[in-house]
Amino acid sequence: QVQLVESGGGLVQPGGSLRLSCAASGPIFRSDTMGWYRQAPGKQRELVADITSGGSTNYADSVKGRFTISRDNAKNTVDLQMHSLKPEDTAVYYCNVRRRVLVYWGQGTQVTVSS
Repeated sequence: QVQLVESGGGLVQPGGSLRLSCAASGPIFRSDTMGWYRQAPGKQRELVADITSGGSTNYADSVKGRFTISRDNAKNTVDLQMHSLKPEDTAVYYCNVRRRVLVYWGQGTQVTVSS
């Protein structure tokens, strides 16, 4: 069993930056992929970025060049650094661990981009 706790959300003006952090308790295996998803009101949850233990990353086209995902295998953490935030980035952001057919989710943290 894996528990995920996110932190770092909040209100930011367009063009601003935020850093989200996620700490995992329970075993995280090297084969696990860790990532961030988001869900805006009235929309489906979508992948923002994910990262393997080896550091291979995958980003949604909408965030490429603005967001950076990082992972600390020793601490079982995954962070999302977000720059040049836009109003359309407003959503609840969820930390995620994928292990073969198992998926674990955090409780989510709200990010609001507004002036």
